[in-house]
Amino acid sequence: MTAALRESTPNSVKTYEAGHLGEVIREAPIAQIVSAILEQAMRTRASDVHIEPQTGDTRVRYRVDGILQERLALPRGLHEAVVSRIKILSDMKIDEKRIPQDGRFNFKMGESEVDLRVSTLPTVHGEKIVMRLLKKSGGIPTLQELGLRGLALKNLETAMLRPHGIILVTGPTGSGKTTTLYAVLARLNSARVNIMTLEDPVEYEIAGVNQVQINPAAGLTFATGLRSFLRQDPNIVLVGEIRDTETTDLAIQAALTGHLVFSTLHTNNAAGAVPRLLDLGAEPFLVASAVNAIVGQRIARRICPTCKEEYIPEQSVVDDMKKTLGTLVPPDKKIVLYRGKKTMGDLPCQSCVGMGYVGRLGIFEVFPVSEIMSKLILARAPMGDIEKQAVSEGMITMKQDGYMKALEGVTTLEEVLRVAQD
Repeated sequence: MTAALRESTPNSVKTYEAGHLGEVIREAPIAQIVSAILEQAMRTRASDVHIEPQTGDTRVRYRVDGILQERLALPRGLHEAVVSRIKILSDMKIDEKRIPQDGRFNFKMGESEVDLRVSTLPTVHGEKIVMRLLKKSGGIPTLQELGLRGLALKNLETAMLRPHGIILVTGPTGSGKTTTLYAVLARLNSARVNIMTLEDPVEYEIAGVNQVQINPAAGLTFATGLRSFLRQDPNIVLVGEIRDTETTDLAIQAALTGHLVFSTLHTNNAAGAVPRLLDLGAEPFLVASAVNAIVGQRIARRICPTCKEEYIPEQSVVDDMKKTLGTLVPPDKKIVLYRGKKTMGDLPCQSCVGMGYVGRLGIFEVFPVSEIMSKLILARAPMGDIEKQAVSEGMITMKQDGYMKALEGVTTLEEVLRVAQD
């Protein structure tokens, strides 16, 4: 039987189908192990798979909804064979075990297909493999589905509809910044505008959008790519990340010359974006002129709807919530919170596999750069003053947004504190 693989992209990324890996690899048992690992990852909605050699065995962990879970242990004697097979699939050098390597391949199970970015790393017990799963289908969520609403949504939509300027999305790694930007682009995408993106990597393909993946080895960086973009007559430009002075300057110049620019910054909150831009060498008067709005975000897990239950929290928790929310909640309101029970009768809940959570949503804070805010930026005001001004203009902080969603029964208080605690 012929191998079930095809050349799926111009750079020859191979695609393998579930149940057919044994046709590509001679050792069928190892092929079945690899196939089972990948199929389990897709069934559990995992974003990453970690294959880690230990002293006695090999541990397989899946990152589901942002949390690592151990689901499988392999005999230590199979580790080298499993690593070699994944390397073959990813077009890596199987005899090179001393240095890290990167590769990729596509995997198909039924109608679902994922793009796997594979990374190897030599450890004291052998090579560790991490595979990131990027869905090739499934659609892009709307801003409302992500968890944006009220004044935060209105401020972002107003900034999006302006013909030029910069909109920044901030947060740590893994906080969903790219997904938010994709939701924005999907909203703005039409035949009347030329949208160009520069990403590392391209995580989702959007029809009608010109997406470019950076390649530093070939000289295509965020800075060089952005310089070329401006000669391609774009209306809207997405730069995956602002991380150096040159990219900062080019993004600001693009915004000031009539382009709408979206990008991300690694800061803890929205107010921290301004000092970060100044640290990267941007002039305060240019930042004040160019930036339209700044978004801060985190991702929290959703409570499993099947086993959700309500409970009355301790008085200290109630007092903290009321103090944090202030006028957002009536003083006489009874505080009721929710959590996943994790069980249905005597058995683990089948919907959440005993975790108490299914899926994720965003916790946001959004503020536009107002006239008063511009004066603070020109004066190089500290982050605390910028945040204070944003709150006085109506911004709901991430912690407040999280508490509101906990009161509504969408997520738990523990999740909010885990991701949004100062």
